[in-house]
Amino acid sequence: MAGDGPLEPGSVPTHVGIIMDGNGRWATARKLPRSSGHQEGLEAAKRIVRAAADTGTRYLSLYAFSTENWNRTADEVKFLMGLVTGYLRKELPFYQQVGVRVVHSGDLKRLPRAVRNEVKGVIADTRQFNRIIVNLALNYGGRDEILRSVNRIWKRRLKDSEATPLDADQLRRSLDLPDFPDPDLVIRTGGERRLSNFLIWQCAYAELYFCDKLWPDWGYDDYLAAVRDYSRRKRNFGGSR
Repeated sequence: MAGDGPLEPGSVPTHVGIIMDGNGRWATARKLPRSSGHQEGLEAAKRIVRAAADTGTRYLSLYAFSTENWNRTADEVKFLMGLVTGYLRKELPFYQQVGVRVVHSGDLKRLPRAVRNEVKGVIADTRQFNRIIVNLALNYGGRDEILRSVNRIWKRRLKDSEATPLDADQLRRSLDLPDFPDPDLVIRTGGERRLSNFLIWQCAYAELYFCDKLWPDWGYDDYLAAVRDYSRRKRNFGGSR
């Protein structure tokens, strides 16, 4: 990647979303338990958070656990919840070194109490850091977020007797992270070519980057390759070229 030269100012995406796919297949290919793949996936996430911060990305959304992931085996779900409670707040030295502020999107109420406490704790512990803001999408689904947003509006309208038509701006302000800009770039690892219910509302004009490499194998240069690919695209937002 060094031979490609420095990235041009303005060519780095402000907000990148990543669908971190392939942990289980990575482990299976090595005849390891799926839990080993998730453990390695955690290390990959740290590498990519650092790469994103160094590159100048301001916001990073990591699809950590979807509303559909509850359909996995009880043992795998338990291990994933254990990763959150066992490692999230213990990584405080890493957050401090890189300058990571952690926020959350998703339905926190449906997570186990220990996980909820861990997420709330790391949000509080990292509030002062501001080099990069990392959104941990945990128990997150795009359709679920939209439904929860509409229900928030509905409850407010019942209280205020509001009768004006709902518009896009009102809905956006009721999303989990209304101050986050829409993703400029969405990366999916592991060879699949779909969004899988990730940031459905926000990704209307996101550039998409698909890579066959499994998530645990991702490193600094892989992130730079995705950003360079993005920097060569012309974004029109519905206008003409």
